[in-house]
Amino acid sequence: MSLYADDLAKSQQFYSSLLGWVQSPAGGVQSGVRFYANHLQYIELISPPSQGLENRLQVIGFSTSDAEALRRFLAANGVTVPLAVGVEKDGSKIFQVNDPEGNKIDFVQAGTTAPKAPKSEPLPLSGHIIHAGFVAHDRAVLDHFYKDLLGFHLYWQGGSAASHTDWVMMQVPDGTDWLEYMLYLPADPSRDQLGSANHFSPGVVSVAKLAEQLEARRWVPSEHERLPLLGLDGKWQLDLVDPDGTRVEFMEFEPAKEPCCAPFTGPQPRPAAGW
Repeated sequence: MSLYADDLAKSQQFYSSLLGWVQSPAGGVQSGVRFYANHLQYIELISPPSQGLENRLQVIGFSTSDAEALRRFLAANGVTVPLAVGVEKDGSKIFQVNDPEGNKIDFVQAGTTAPKAPKSEPLPLSGHIIHAGFVAHDRAVLDHFYKDLLGFHLYWQGGSAASHTDWVMMQVPDGTDWLEYMLYLPADPSRDQLGSANHFSPGVVSVAKLAEQLEARRWVPSEHERLPLLGLDGKWQLDLVDPDGTRVEFMEFEPAKEPCCAPFTGPQPRPAAGW
């Protein structure tokens, strides 16, 4: 996931010192910095075109084993694609499309050069980003792209009331990570609402242990951050907020109880195998 950051020094304190993720220069043409949760997954921060942008989300990325084959497949199915796949500094092959609601989506075939594994304190609070979410409006239109074309499948759905669905989790076709449609926002959301909906989620075995680790790192929750909470999906979570307002939804891999609204229809995520 790539996000706009107004103050990279503050962001570095959050992602490197607090989360413990490995810092590396951005790999594309834009200047910025990446913070790796593992050798494939990272949050990339870049400078915005102007200060104080309401929407901090720039792009969400997914791995593919063959970027060129996927580019050709999407083109054959009516999706506007670039004329060629690009190559980043680490050898990764990448191309970008817009989904039906205009969200920028990267597809990345991993290169041969990986960042070095963390060797010193602070150790990472999580080594696996299990999902990312974004503001969504038309589920059927999005499903045509993510489900019908790309092969994502429903993992779980639910809402704050039985009369409507607020969250739709679409799991990748060959893994356990998922994309979450955030369907509940008003027509003109605030920056805080956008930052909460356009989020990402590092997985942990225990939120209680995570809270202890945060306390040891002198974390004091702000008014926008949330202490451990048992979500309607049956999983414990703890919300942090980065310096630009993006919600970081730490979530346990396994549910602690049966979810509301609907059963899980896919496998549960696990900690990443390592670097």
